[in-house]
Amino acid sequence: MKLKGFIFDLDGTLINSLPIVRTSLSNTLLKFTGREYSANELSSLFGPSEDGIFKKLFPDSWQESLQFYLDEYNRLHVDSPDPFPGIIDALTHLQERNIKLALVSGKGAGSMEISLRHSGIKRFFEVIITGSEHQASKPQHIVQILKHWNFKPEETAYVGDIAYDVWAAKEAGVWSISALWAETAQVQKVLAMNPAFAFENVESFIDWIRKTI
Repeated sequence: MKLKGFIFDLDGTLINSLPIVRTSLSNTLLKFTGREYSANELSSLFGPSEDGIFKKLFPDSWQESLQFYLDEYNRLHVDSPDPFPGIIDALTHLQERNIKLALVSGKGAGSMEISLRHSGIKRFFEVIITGSEHQASKPQHIVQILKHWNFKPEETAYVGDIAYDVWAAKEAGVWSISALWAETAQVQKVLAMNPAFAFENVESFIDWIRKTI
C-alpha cells in the first residue's frame, strides 16, 4: 500500500468540536424557536452545512440565525481550542513524509474558519472543502480532491469519526480510516461499516503512520 494523500474530517477527528457544534446549534434553535430540541432532533438536522440548516428552518431570517450560531460557536470554541492530543504530531509525521493533506468536512465556511483559527492547524492543509448547504456530499468532495491532486483512489485515505465517513470513503474508492478517539465516537456503528483501519487513540494512529507510510 503506497499512500500519497490523506484527507481528513474535522469535527471529532482532529478537534473535539462536536459538543460545541451541538451546544451552539441547541442555543440557536432555542433563541429562534423558543423550545429546546432533543438530541435526536439535533442529529436529524445534520447533513447539510449550517447555512443549509438555517435556510431550511428559518428562510426569512437564516442570515440572522446563522450569525447567532457562529457567534455562539466562536464563544464556546475559546474554551476548547486545541486539537486532540497527538494530532499535531500525526500531521507533522505525514507532512515530513511528503504526504499531501486536505480537509473535507460537512461544516460551513464560517464555522470552519473559526475552528481552524482556534486550533491553529490550517497550515497543514493544501486543500480545504466545506460542506454543501443542500446535502451531505463528502464522496463528491473527496473525488474532487483526487482530481486536484491527480491521485488514484487507492493512493489516498479518508480519515473520519462516524459511520458516514466510512461509507463516503468507500463510495469514493479511497482507503477508509476511522478515528475512534473522541468521546463522541459511535464505535459500534463505525466498526459495523468495516473500515480498512480503525484506531482508538491517536498514539496508535501515529505508530501506524511510522510503520506504514
